Amino acid sequence: MKTFIAGSAVFLAIAGFMAPQAGQAQSLQGMHRQDLSRHNLSIPGYEEVQARVDLDPGATAPNHKHPGEEIIYVIEGTLTYRLEGRPPVTLKAGDVLFVPAGVVHSATNVGQTEAAELGTYIVPIGKPLVELVK
Repeated sequence: MKTFIAGSAVFLAIAGFMAPQAGQAQSLQGMHRQDLSRHNLSIPGYEEVQARVDLDPGATAPNHKHPGEEIIYVIEGTLTYRLEGRPPVTLKAGDVLFVPAGVVHSATNVGQTEAAELGTYIVPIGKPLVELVK
């Protein structure tokens, strides 16, 4: 299992969990990501990145953090989020969660059906979107 987790972390770092270009898709066992949008903002040095992340039942997006803020909108299903320093929170379709810059977090699909979120990131241009954390 440790080998799978380590391999998953390497896959995420290498295969594009860093949000390469809008419209590009990535997947990891049980997790599928579709980058939807990436544009420079009127705030100098910042861009928005928007992605849809689908998680199969029981799948987890591993611990990670972002160099900027993330706003999560749950599209469907039931997801439990774990944010560093906070108790876990379970959200359903229509719920929203704000993740401050640099806060380590993960998400697990705790439902019996596929779950999906829309992640909107406000991040510095040129920095990797995701940093995996052990």
